[in-house]
Amino acid sequence: MDIAVISYSFTGNNQLLAGSIAKELSAEHIQISEPKTRTTGTIALDMIFSRTPRVQPAPETIGGYDLVLFFGPVWMGHVAAPLRAYFKYLKSHPQRYGFLSISGGADGTNPKLTGDLHKRAGTEPAVLIDLHIADLLPDHQKTVRKDTSAYRLNDSDIHKLTHTMMQKLREVI
Repeated sequence: MDIAVISYSFTGNNQLLAGSIAKELSAEHIQISEPKTRTTGTIALDMIFSRTPRVQPAPETIGGYDLVLFFGPVWMGHVAAPLRAYFKYLKSHPQRYGFLSISGGADGTNPKLTGDLHKRAGTEPAVLIDLHIADLLPDHQKTVRKDTSAYRLNDSDIHKLTHTMMQKLREVI
């Protein structure tokens, strides 16, 4: 099976995890970049106005794979803006995809995520794994956004999360 792992990461966490999964699957890892430096302000504006920023490589590069696994953060309960161009491409060029994420928000689950992905790609993902930084923090710690946003995955986290994701991915591959 020809698999592509496409990643966008604001903090580096999703990129590290995507790289680990790509290695496990012997898949190509394609990292999304933007021409302008992203700030928390542009994140908020993109989400409020549902903007789709320009990204590299072009979304057309994902054509021809048997499965495309997208890694990226969830912002305000929705897929991160830099991934939107790829989902728009999927809507007019359907192919099997999955969405995997480790997010820093401290608000818990993202109930709107499945609907957002369906709306943007035209179909639900073959696999959806929505993990949260808050679950990696000590139980005795009151989780606040400042802590989850600042957290960076360590080698132990990556190993544990890769194992968790691979178990679920094996069910759909």
